[in-house]
Amino acid sequence: MATSMPTARLTLGQMRRSAGRLASAGIAIAIGTAFVAATLLAGNIITRTTYAQVSAGLASSDLVVFDDAASLTQADVEAARGVEGVAAADAQGTTYTELNHAGRSIFQIVVGGASDARLTPLEVSDGEWPATGDEIALPEDVAERLGIGLGDVVSSSRWVMDSEPTKLEDGSETYEGEEVIDKLTVVGLVQDPFDAYSAMGGAAVVSAPTFTQWRTDEAGPETSNIGTIVVALDDPGAADAVRTALADAVPAATEVTTTEEHAEQVVASMSGGQDLIFLIFVMSFAAVALVVAGLVIANTFQVLVAQRSRTLALLRCVGAGTGQLYRSVLLEAAILGTLASLAGIVLGTALVQGGLMVAPAFDLGVPLPESVTLSAPVFIAPLAVGILVTLVAALAPARAASRVAPLAALRPTDAPTLRKGAGRFRAVLATLMTVGGFASMALGVSQGMQGALEVGLLAAVGGGSVSLIGVIIGSVFWLPKVAAGIGRLVGAAGPSARLAAANTLRNPRRTAATSTALLIGVTLVGMMTTGAASARITLDNELDAQFPVDVDVATTTYDGDQMAAMPGAVNAAVDSVEGLRSTAAVTEAWLTTTDEDISVTAVAAAPDALRDVVNTPQDFDALRPGTLVVPEAVAENYGFEGVDEVELTGPGGETTLDVVTVDAQYAYAFLMPQDLATIYPDLQPNRVWASVAEGQDVADTLAAVQDEVSTTEEVVEVTGAVVQRQSYQQVIDVALGIVVGLLAVAVVIALIGVANTLSLSVIERTRENAMLRAIGLSKGQLRTMLAIEGMLIAGVGAVLGVVLGLLYGWAGATTALSSIGNVPLVVPWVDIAVVLGVALVAGLVASVVPARAAVRTRPVAALAAE
Repeated sequence: MATSMPTARLTLGQMRRSAGRLASAGIAIAIGTAFVAATLLAGNIITRTTYAQVSAGLASSDLVVFDDAASLTQADVEAARGVEGVAAADAQGTTYTELNHAGRSIFQIVVGGASDARLTPLEVSDGEWPATGDEIALPEDVAERLGIGLGDVVSSSRWVMDSEPTKLEDGSETYEGEEVIDKLTVVGLVQDPFDAYSAMGGAAVVSAPTFTQWRTDEAGPETSNIGTIVVALDDPGAADAVRTALADAVPAATEVTTTEEHAEQVVASMSGGQDLIFLIFVMSFAAVALVVAGLVIANTFQVLVAQRSRTLALLRCVGAGTGQLYRSVLLEAAILGTLASLAGIVLGTALVQGGLMVAPAFDLGVPLPESVTLSAPVFIAPLAVGILVTLVAALAPARAASRVAPLAALRPTDAPTLRKGAGRFRAVLATLMTVGGFASMALGVSQGMQGALEVGLLAAVGGGSVSLIGVIIGSVFWLPKVAAGIGRLVGAAGPSARLAAANTLRNPRRTAATSTALLIGVTLVGMMTTGAASARITLDNELDAQFPVDVDVATTTYDGDQMAAMPGAVNAAVDSVEGLRSTAAVTEAWLTTTDEDISVTAVAAAPDALRDVVNTPQDFDALRPGTLVVPEAVAENYGFEGVDEVELTGPGGETTLDVVTVDAQYAYAFLMPQDLATIYPDLQPNRVWASVAEGQDVADTLAAVQDEVSTTEEVVEVTGAVVQRQSYQQVIDVALGIVVGLLAVAVVIALIGVANTLSLSVIERTRENAMLRAIGLSKGQLRTMLAIEGMLIAGVGAVLGVVLGLLYGWAGATTALSSIGNVPLVVPWVDIAVVLGVALVAGLVASVVPARAAVRTRPVAALAAE
């Protein structure tokens, strides 16, 4: 008997003869790897978009020099400019001026012109940048509000400290100052495309020397007030070397970092100290995508190879050795996995690139990149998954085929059944993996809730994956019985329905393989929709806490050491803005204890008034007469930790208040107005807090507030944290939108999986279908039987997938987001209904093609096929 047959030639010949079957497996592999590639690319886009949003003020700088004490000087800026490899370096900061024109006044934030376009987030929309000390560029809406254009002159009023100190009676020195009015020509109009200064109503620009002088005039000649220096490099690739040189050149700096590293730190600080963008979207979703796509590929390929076991045995009869067959199956898997994975990578990249191309048409409000960034992980991970999974999936069938005796090919092929020993091992393995996996997932959730996010996610994702594999392995024991039980409920519909129910029990492996294909896809869909819905509520709550007040209007003058009273005209102007839901006049005060050990900024207002205007009304449940409500961060920073009561003093006398610490993120303590009146009887409201009504455009509403206030001729500061809050909300919306887009791919994977396995199982049953035709089953009844069988199997898999998806989605969101807030279980009922409907349709559609082939084959020919 010949023992040599080229393995490669044998493999290629088998692939040509099985092109139809391989196509379906290849499609499953391609879609799976496309999903992995798209997930990784989407994660990169989400990360880049979020980082760009939070570091908008740093523009496109390569390095940033920080000093926490803001003690850097202009000499440090010059030292940074002198470092080799530095193309440009500017001090970054802000100052303020009062702009007046034609009876309108605006308290305006001002920044300096940049020495390099990479160092400013602003863009000139008309005119040019200021070049001399008597020029200014204004935000477009500010110019419109003041009613001026290019070439017009605006009056600037600012405070200038004296160059020489004034001697006091006690011998100490202090700097006094005076108001200075400048006439500035408007030479440019600027835009803020990344909303770097949107919360402050936009930024005006003066020349860099002018800005430096204004900052010195404002702070005094001997004050160092630079906290940030932004740096552009000649070669961004040399950042590490230049970073070290900058640290040496500016020894007072506390940190020299890249813009991306700084953005990562900011995101981590806003999310409980963890980089959630990477951990959730890149690590968690990609890891689950790898596991789920791998299961779909493995299931499809195992069924495919099992269908050809008879052909492989026949090859043994004609001289093929066991090693040759084993290697042939693995080589086929490697070739198929490589080609399909490459196609999947191209498909996934094209889908994401297409999404970026159409995204601008939807005005998402978030600056998305124009093109995807291909990296080694995006290419290697899907390719490795596609190849490895197909190889692993082919191991068991290849081993089984190599062990088939040649004469076994001459015997009829019976429906595969579980051997007693193998069945027992499978049951034990499935039980251990399911129970152990769920236990590990529970541990991961617990660790995530305790703040150990990396460990928690590793345990939760790993446990969830293991438990899902355990459910799939054990499905052969119980899933056919569940399908048959449901089938008996519809058995009254006729013999076709009863035959369909019986078929689900006749071959447990076939039923389980078909159903689990859809189970996997539906589990993924359910997991992502549930996780996204839960994450959305949690992140919304976190944004409410980070930005509790939408609009804040404050006076800019002081009466002694306290802010002066808010003019009544300003209150009336704010109240007249239609886009606001409610307003509240509050009083900010600087409080000091009688022993002067503790001083803190506090806000006095009635609890009901606060609840009407803030985004976290529950924070004021503890506010009542005789209490001082102190947020945890304020307690830590101002010395209230461990303090149960404080005795406060002021011009009106003294009062003792109970200290109540709350989990809130305000920068103030809070007390009742009557308690403040005890120590400051003459202090009047000096701030107006307002909330934007639901459905109103926040930028337009903030602009309306600024418009109304500017007509009062009173100088007040208007800030709108709601604009910055909306920018972060838009990032979240885009991120979750990308996840929803990936769900469409997951649905396609599920449909391909169920159609593929059901089609192959029908092909396997050619003889039995022919026998049914021979004993009188009509074509219509055969079609009905296959349709009901497909819907039963798909429906059972979908229901179980929904249950598992809800569990996995909530567990993942809880693990990842517990560090920043409570994560509720949100059941996406509409999505569940759609998924179940799609599953039933998928089972029905999957039966159409094989049913058509079955009814077109004459019974005698079908019986002779084997």
